[in-house]
Amino acid sequence: MTNTWERLPGYELVSGGLADLAAGRESEASLMVTMAAPRLRALGIDVPPAAEGASHRLYEMLSERDGGAHSRYNALVARMVSFARAAERASAG
Repeated sequence: MTNTWERLPGYELVSGGLADLAAGRESEASLMVTMAAPRLRALGIDVPPAAEGASHRLYEMLSERDGGAHSRYNALVARMVSFARAAERASAG
């Protein structure tokens, strides 16, 4: 990832998820990066292959923690979409 992306919304989610994937850790961030892998790869980000079912596993993980799984899931997806859109704009010009 480029240094200019550090200022983008959701950068911490992507960078943390990539680090977790590289270390073999399953986390909210690593599952989000797995879900967004096609879009992130289109941006030139090297996302390692991961197991199928990341979206279901993420929801299960969130459900185990508290009762607000649906809201938290949607917030994480929105954060990832914000990063991808901002990175696409930054890459375009």
